[in-house]
Amino acid sequence: MSTSWEPLPSTYRSKQVFLASLPPWRRLLQKLNWHPTIDVDVERYAIEQRLKRLEKEDERLDELSSKLSAILSSSDTSSTPPNAMPGESET
Repeated sequence: MSTSWEPLPSTYRSKQVFLASLPPWRRLLQKLNWHPTIDVDVERYAIEQRLKRLEKEDERLDELSSKLSAILSSSDTSSTPPNAMPGESET
């Protein structure tokens, strides 16, 4: 029995899929609750996948934020201040 903490392959999306990939004798042991670490492995894998998605989303948002900042700064520098209308007096 392996005690390593390797991540589960991406094919394991749920506990049912993971259990279906096991040999029959391991499924029987799991049903008898002799090997409860399967639940822990599946949960850990799900958390890792969520974290990866969050990291990708953060990168995408940072990219969009920098693009927006660049657009705003370029529009600020290229815009000219409005000219005062003739006939207006400064008070």
